[in-house]
Amino acid sequence: MTKAAHRPKLRRVYEPPEPGDGTRVLVDRLWPRGLAKADAHIDEWPKSVTPSTELRRWYHAGEGTYEEFRERYEAELAAPEAAEALDRLRELARKGPLTLLTASKEPAESHAAVLAELLRR
Repeated sequence: MTKAAHRPKLRRVYEPPEPGDGTRVLVDRLWPRGLAKADAHIDEWPKSVTPSTELRRWYHAGEGTYEEFRERYEAELAAPEAAEALDRLRELARKGPLTLLTASKEPAESHAAVLAELLRR
């Protein structure tokens, strides 16, 4: 990396936009319930960086730990389409502030936190 990347922020998509958000990226596969697209202020929605439906259901069913989820999700992110989208997010982080948005009630223990960590590496 020739230019240092901005540290991505992690926020719930239901929170109002803030001036320092920069590029706002929804990182959920499904559109958040009850949120009008006009109110979301989303700049990008790369579904290919989201966990597969199977992985998401497995994790939300409580069948595994967060660490197991992280390992499986990182393996999914190594697939070509996901890796390309992850590179795009890295490029956005190099250009300016980046905010990853999720509807998850616990963003710190979600796929969005895994993405944020990968973007900081």
